Amino acid sequence: MQEIDCDRCGAAVQVAKFSPQHTSVQWSASSVRVCAEFCAKVAAGQQTAVIDSCVTLRDSIDRAVKAGRLEVVAPVSQS
Repeated sequence: MQEIDCDRCGAAVQVAKFSPQHTSVQWSASSVRVCAEFCAKVAAGQQTAVIDSCVTLRDSIDRAVKAGRLEVVAPVSQS
């Protein structure tokens, strides 16, 4: 896992990129409170547990991969 900051609001999350399609994101309580998209959805009455993701953060992760700041690495098998 590697820390990636959202380009919009600076929310810091832990990210592992296993393939172009598979990204694992771990949110902390503080990153949820800082996220501009989450804050807007909560203000509109949604619960954070049912919010799928933050589009801006997803774009920030894609930019980090393209810039070489986040590596795509297949998960290690635990056999």
